[in-house]
Amino acid sequence: MKRIVRFYGLALLVTLAGQVSFSTASARQGESHWKDNPFIQDFSIKYSYEDVQRPLKKVVTDRNGKIQVLSSAGLLHPHAGAFLYPGELAVDGTYRFLAEKAIVDLQVYREQLVYLDDEAVLSNAWAGELFSRHQMSGARMFAGGEDFDFLLAGEGELSYLKDSKRLWRSKISGPVLDLKYAPGTDRFWILTPVSLHTFSPETEELKLVFEGADFTAFDVVASGTRTIIGTSNGYIEFNNLSNKAGGEIHRKLPVTEIRTVAEVNGQIWFGTPEGAFSLRRDGGYHYYYGKRWLPDNRVVDIAEGPEGSVLVLTEKGLGQIVFTEMTLAEKADYFEKQVRLRHLRNGFNATLSGMSDGNLSTGYLADSDNDGLWTSMYLAGEVFRYSVTGSDEALQHVRESLDAMERLYTINPVPGFPSRSFERSGYIDVLSDPERWQHASDPEWDWKATTSSDEAIGHVFVFGVIAELIPDEAIRGKAIRLLDELMQHIVDNDWYLIDYDGEPTTWGRWNPEYVNGFATMVGDRKLNSSNIVAMLQTAYYFTGKEIYKEKAYYLMENHGYLENLMRPMEEIGRAEEGSDEWAAMLSESWNHSDDEMYFLGYWGLYRYAFTDELRGKYKLAIVDHWEAERPEKDGLWNIFTAMVSPDNFDLEEAIWYLQEYPLDLIHWTTKNSHRKDIVLLEENFRRQSTAEVLPPDELPIRRHNANRFVLDGGRDGNQESSAGDIWLLPYWMGRYLQVIR
Repeated sequence: MKRIVRFYGLALLVTLAGQVSFSTASARQGESHWKDNPFIQDFSIKYSYEDVQRPLKKVVTDRNGKIQVLSSAGLLHPHAGAFLYPGELAVDGTYRFLAEKAIVDLQVYREQLVYLDDEAVLSNAWAGELFSRHQMSGARMFAGGEDFDFLLAGEGELSYLKDSKRLWRSKISGPVLDLKYAPGTDRFWILTPVSLHTFSPETEELKLVFEGADFTAFDVVASGTRTIIGTSNGYIEFNNLSNKAGGEIHRKLPVTEIRTVAEVNGQIWFGTPEGAFSLRRDGGYHYYYGKRWLPDNRVVDIAEGPEGSVLVLTEKGLGQIVFTEMTLAEKADYFEKQVRLRHLRNGFNATLSGMSDGNLSTGYLADSDNDGLWTSMYLAGEVFRYSVTGSDEALQHVRESLDAMERLYTINPVPGFPSRSFERSGYIDVLSDPERWQHASDPEWDWKATTSSDEAIGHVFVFGVIAELIPDEAIRGKAIRLLDELMQHIVDNDWYLIDYDGEPTTWGRWNPEYVNGFATMVGDRKLNSSNIVAMLQTAYYFTGKEIYKEKAYYLMENHGYLENLMRPMEEIGRAEEGSDEWAAMLSESWNHSDDEMYFLGYWGLYRYAFTDELRGKYKLAIVDHWEAERPEKDGLWNIFTAMVSPDNFDLEEAIWYLQEYPLDLIHWTTKNSHRKDIVLLEENFRRQSTAEVLPPDELPIRRHNANRFVLDGGRDGNQESSAGDIWLLPYWMGRYLQVIR
């Protein structure tokens, strides 16, 4: 059974299966596109709890979808709460007479809420007829059997009752940690810190079935055939059919200290002091850490939630992890709204900053060194969207952000020079890098100087995309004019970006003396050569001005720029000992911003190549770079590679990136370096920390210019990134290139 729910204006299917599994590519060997079937997207709704002096103990859901939490102060339930807008756990007074009960345990029995207090096992279901007195001093927990029979545990004691009659009792050594009834076994299961027991209601026999040490939690799973026992250092699988432990203790886990174990919708979940994780079908784990998923990492209990969700109770509240069927197209629709509602500043694709603990209402739109670059990437995605769909909305977005790009050129006094950003005057002291800001001729505005090469390649990339794909002559003409002005500035100024002070900017340098001043292993020699050739080709393709073609060949033939850009990535590394400080700094490690600049440049390098012969060479260079980047599984680099090699690129990894990227783009603090289920590598030039890259929803939020192997990071929820460059660009480029259909 499936039910349609509304999620921020999208009609999405909520699956009751609740398992995270990803659709298999229709693209197998020899195929090169992905059919956009629904996949399972997870996100979290959080409910905070501040009264840490009254600890939370347990969470359950009944057949009506009612969530109830047991605390040392009584019963609680969620109040308000939605994705990105947390609610809270409040006192549950809906049935006011329960407030007088000293409730010590809470269970779901036959899909109804059932309670244990100091007098009885009781419920409001079944017309309140369940009220089975237990006469057990110190009863702490219970489990329900087949026919309203219950096993209770107290201090060193077990008691079995039905209809207020005690049918059996026994002492048991050590405290009972938990009780379960497994219908497939017709037995109750009892865990202590050192033993696992069963109790048969039929024979009234208490049987020791397994001994060990440091047991902490357990669940009987797989229709009663297995028991998963958590310990303070890993977990054990016990085969209930053979009464034997299955192999060595499992310690290759995200966290080895297990506090709770639960089978939910066929998946095994573990709660720890460092978040929660679930066992995947391939033997790996989905790890849920930090406030992207949970109010707190110290997990108390895990249970099945409404409509296939999973409830993770922590010391500071409840995280409801929701699993929703979604297509990539629906995810794109959500992210389009995210950008338009919260991430547009003067037409720029901007970050929402200054938030307090993820509260979106407390943020402001921040300026950036790379306002032009991030906007170029979002703008290109909207151009691809328009080309694919013909959307008037997308075309209007293109107009608005292109206006912002144009003003980068007109707000400063230097012809053809793009500002980094602009903002209203009077606020330089609160903007980033205040020393870089200058006053515009219009007293209402200031602009940011020192523009870099990554801005320039972003501009050229999107101007080319617009000129190629937008038929509107006003929009297309504006893009070509700005492209021409930028490139004429660079050519006229001896391959430099010349700032307001008449000096080259720090990074806007493509001059042969600068570029070839680096040794061949220093990446900037290859990068700057690749970028400037791409920029000149793009300018020639759309303006027809011979000077751009002549200058490109001049650089390639007279200064080795073709040789530079064709240099294999395996030759890029640290500068030799004794090199100058600048070269040593640039080549200290792999620069992931360089990757972004390379791939944005590849659009013009390949598509607008002067000759087929050059295009063939460029393809070799691009594929060589992609091979070096494959371990990162970056969706954008894979989609760019589809442009030059549509039958040989990592399509499934690109889709994996798009599907696994979290809907929550708030910069929550994330930690993975403590995990025991990952293989850490020795320090290396590429700063690849693990043998396999982790899924995006387990990592800090990263733009494409960041190292996806960084395990820890985040900003405690003080900013939210825009999906415009992170997600929408690779998605819509994939749609345009028809690798996603």
